[in-house]
Amino acid sequence: MKKGLLLTLLLVMAGAAVWFLRQLLRTPGLPPKPRTVEQVREALRPVMEPRLRERFERAGVDFPPERLVLVGLKGEKMLEVYGAGRDGVVRLVTSYPILGASGAAGPKLREGDKQVPEGFYRIELLNPNSSYHLSLRVNYPNDDDIAQAKDEGRDLSNLGGDIMIHGGVGSSGCLAMGDPPVEEIFYLVDRAGLDRTKLVIVPWDFRARGMNGEVPESAPVWTGALHERLRKALAEYPR
Repeated sequence: MKKGLLLTLLLVMAGAAVWFLRQLLRTPGLPPKPRTVEQVREALRPVMEPRLRERFERAGVDFPPERLVLVGLKGEKMLEVYGAGRDGVVRLVTSYPILGASGAAGPKLREGDKQVPEGFYRIELLNPNSSYHLSLRVNYPNDDDIAQAKDEGRDLSNLGGDIMIHGGVGSSGCLAMGDPPVEEIFYLVDRAGLDRTKLVIVPWDFRARGMNGEVPESAPVWTGALHERLRKALAEYPR
């Protein structure tokens, strides 16, 4: 009888501890739409500011960082976060699983091909009223994408667009991160600043696999040269 009572007591205490921990980590509810970036920032600040500051300090990087780099690994379905402080040294801070990313290795070429782009990008807009909870707009097509399309005579009006890092789990050319992670990413990029944030999207992790990845035969002939540039850039971000 005593053992049963003790077990019940322990289970109740464990349940209470889990509930209390969830309350500590819980993100406050966001204001209803339509809402502004500023409103989202202030709603997220009580939880996100100490959480992200602790992660960056543990990695040896000031928060907000002087430079922020997001690395999207399509093959591994991971988004890595790197930061650089005043010493200029780039360090890995954290990473998030990508829950949805359509397509295969190789660049995005046209509207409707469902490819996640590959290359060097930036975040050009934070959207607090996204249909996918929150989203960060990628500047696809960038200058390289447009120049390559011109060289090949492709229709510039059909390159596609509206590529996002967003909440939810479904994707058609975007990176779907889930709602809680995209809140962290949204807040982080907002605090770091769009002008200090860079996004690199690669077909797979060249640091682990080198150039030994499978690229579809339908990929354009210049894909290898793009991947070599990305491989060299990725070497600057040690894991």
